[in-house]
Amino acid sequence: MAAAKKALQIRLPPLPSIKDVIRLYKLRALRELSQNFLMEPKLIDKIVKAAGHIENHVVCEVGPGPGGITRSIIHQGPKKVVLIEKDPRFIPTLELLADACKGRVDIDIITGDILKTDIAQFIPEDTKHEWTDSPPPINLIGNLPFSVSTILIVRWLEMISKREGPWSLGRARMTLTFQKEVAERMAAPIMDKQRCRLSVMCQNWCNVKYKFDIPGSAFVPKPEVDVGVVTLTPMKEPIINLPFKLVEKVIRQVFSMRQKYSIRGAQTLFPEEVREEMALRMYKMAEIDPITRPFQIANGEFGRLCEAYNEIIKMYPEFENYDNRAPKKKSDVEVEAKI
Repeated sequence: MAAAKKALQIRLPPLPSIKDVIRLYKLRALRELSQNFLMEPKLIDKIVKAAGHIENHVVCEVGPGPGGITRSIIHQGPKKVVLIEKDPRFIPTLELLADACKGRVDIDIITGDILKTDIAQFIPEDTKHEWTDSPPPINLIGNLPFSVSTILIVRWLEMISKREGPWSLGRARMTLTFQKEVAERMAAPIMDKQRCRLSVMCQNWCNVKYKFDIPGSAFVPKPEVDVGVVTLTPMKEPIINLPFKLVEKVIRQVFSMRQKYSIRGAQTLFPEEVREEMALRMYKMAEIDPITRPFQIANGEFGRLCEAYNEIIKMYPEFENYDNRAPKKKSDVEVEAKI
């Protein structure tokens, strides 16, 4: 009975459909912002249901656009909804929803770039759970623009590793859309053809679940690729419990030569004059076969490689800041030219 009563409390008054809203406000998706509107109500509801129980939760939606997913979130009876929208053209449509919810659901509309927005300041402190407790009543949901999705998830992983932002309040869960290929990479297990740097990074700090596909034809305008919906729940303890930058560096370099022996990528962690010696030492310490290819290395084995690298830079601090991607000094280039 209580659930039915709650559903009645958050039933919205008659509103124009999302298609009508787009037409009335003369909205169109901007290619430069990687915008695509999801128009199918059943698929919209499926995304929100993938987030699990959100009744009386604080829900932060990234890039709500015209408000299709927002409406579905509201129907589930959250305590508060925080909408972060970069494009000011959508603010009137979101304000229409906020006005319709007055007295029933608290809605904050933030005009800004998610990459520059501190979400935590809009989340009530009383939602906080200890890190080792169950996840707090906080959910991050978003149909992410393709252009920022990978940048954003890597940035959020770093915040999770430091327990900053929304994760200063506990292990807040995420339900997000990505290009299908990116979503598959995030969830890819060892030996999978899609396994890459992002796979190990995501799986080191989160339990990752690939929920379902959404065909590109469900969006307006239709993207060239399909979309995957992924849920991420931060783990109580990461598999590799070392600083984010160190872990990211080792994994990135090992995968920099994905189809070659993994030690070839690991060699680029060190200056040219010592790289073969140091990479072999690193692999011996980690007890990893140097001819293993990157996608054949399990998450725990990457942990041993990171631990070995960490021990080496303690012995040789000058290697810690070495970056093979950095432009060579002018003197080095001149010497090579003479040779």
